[in-house]
Amino acid sequence: MMKPLVVFFSRSGNTKRAAEAIASALKAETEQIWDKKKRSGPFGFFSAGKDAATGKTTKIEPTKNNPSSFGLVVVGTPIWAGNMAPAVRAFLEQNRGKFKKVAFFCTAGGGTSGNAFGEMSKLLGLKPVSTLELSDKEKPGETERKAKAFVQGLS
Repeated sequence: MMKPLVVFFSRSGNTKRAAEAIASALKAETEQIWDKKKRSGPFGFFSAGKDAATGKTTKIEPTKNNPSSFGLVVVGTPIWAGNMAPAVRAFLEQNRGKFKKVAFFCTAGGGTSGNAFGEMSKLLGLKPVSTLELSDKEKPGETERKAKAFVQGLS
């Protein structure tokens, strides 16, 4: 398999920790998606949820890696209002048609992935080879254990 890439957006650091655990288990490169819209503080939190719930995208910083250069791209998002983060939606829309194989993961504070994985798949026109849902409240070591099991299912 060609080298893998783990691409993610993280507002609070939870999705970043999960991405790093998956990348470590997969021996993959990582790339963080950077939202140009301020998402910090209470206003940023509510704005993020509203934008996610209404399916909006946002302006993101240019990414350094082209998904077409990788055999597998694992895309991670926090779940906001039952949806993917607007920055992840923007990344997927900008890179549609550039993915050979995808897998998705999410971190959710109060629930499940909702319809995020379905929307991500629909945006790309690709079904993921695997998906992983993580809670923001995982016990120590649990994220790493689930990441390893997820990666084993990718091969």
